[in-house]
Amino acid sequence: MKYEELTHKIIGCAMKVHNTLGNGFQEVIYQRALAIEMNKLGIEFQREMEMTIFYDGFDIGTRRVDFFVEENIMVELKALIRLEEVHLAQAMNYCQAYNLPIGLLINFGAKSLEFKRVYNLTHPENKDYVKNNPIIQKSNKS
Repeated sequence: MKYEELTHKIIGCAMKVHNTLGNGFQEVIYQRALAIEMNKLGIEFQREMEMTIFYDGFDIGTRRVDFFVEENIMVELKALIRLEEVHLAQAMNYCQAYNLPIGLLINFGAKSLEFKRVYNLTHPENKDYVKNNPIIQKSNKS
């Protein structure tokens, strides 16, 4: 995938934060620590960036994304005991609403760091990914 190297770096930063702090803090603490680690690697990002959500071409409101990395990757942080399907669906919806090719969902609240790469399957950059992944092809058919 096009953004594999960058997402790998972001996940590495998150692992360093989790190894240092462990679980049990509020999300904002992990957000601040992750910003420090990404700065160390020279990863460009905006934190708590307010982004417009569109529906059928209409502006229907805004949502703040925890991190918007290098103009292409949405990073959503959680500090929960366990990630659930609703959190994954939320991250996928944000990628679609923001028209981004990929996002990361990172959970610092569990004993071990949890992370998921989420793909906007309707984004033009992901056409080959969908085409070459039979599981995704099957689940997209209605």
